[in-house]
Amino acid sequence: MYKLPPLKPLYWVGSAKRDLLKMPDEVITTFGYALHLAQEGKKHAQAKPLKGFYGAGVLEIVEDHVGDTYRAIYTVKNPDGIYVLHCFQKKSTQGIATPKRELDLLAERLKLVLNRIEGAFND
Repeated sequence: MYKLPPLKPLYWVGSAKRDLLKMPDEVITTFGYALHLAQEGKKHAQAKPLKGFYGAGVLEIVEDHVGDTYRAIYTVKNPDGIYVLHCFQKKSTQGIATPKRELDLLAERLKLVLNRIEGAFND
């Protein structure tokens, strides 16, 4: 009998889960499926590395819905699980670039995750 491999645990950083649940149902479904694939060790077709954040270790999913753009950003390179760093609606009117305030929050949350992991392996 074929046995499915175990799913990696999913951890939410800061307000990421609350922010996701405020989004439209269609966006939640897309992001939820992408995170499930990450837990299986797979990558959603829309997932791409977030520039400036450790290469492919930090991925983002972008979903457009009724003229609005939503993003979910998570890290997959950690041995203990998938960390959802941030979910937000992009409100910048200056192209497709991620707004600086969002990048600053991501950097802060990623640092927290990396410090937690480093501490766990140094105990």
